[in-house]
Amino acid sequence: MAGYKAPSFAERAAAANAARNASLAKLKAKAAPSPEEQAARAQKAAEREALQAQKREAARAERDAKKAAELKRKQDAAEAAQPQAQLTEEERKAARDARYAARKARKK
Repeated sequence: MAGYKAPSFAERAAAANAARNASLAKLKAKAAPSPEEQAARAQKAAEREALQAQKREAARAERDAKKAAELKRKQDAAEAAQPQAQLTEEERKAARDARYAARKARKK
């Protein structure tokens, strides 16, 4: 029994050339699409593009809504974290007097 003999470069090149010619012949034999078929393909492509644009717009609107909600939440948190307005001198004096009166009332 004879051993395996690797094909030479010329044999490999000829096989590749034959395969290339066969695929080119298959492509040339294929009929060109009719104008109706081309129009149908173009319409499908336009519908697909419109659907993708609609999805992109919906995703953009959802992102914008999330950003707005997050901004509102941050603003509310910042507003809640702000210190209360400083009491005026009269209000502080009235509060001090009320504490003093309560202390005196407890002692009686």
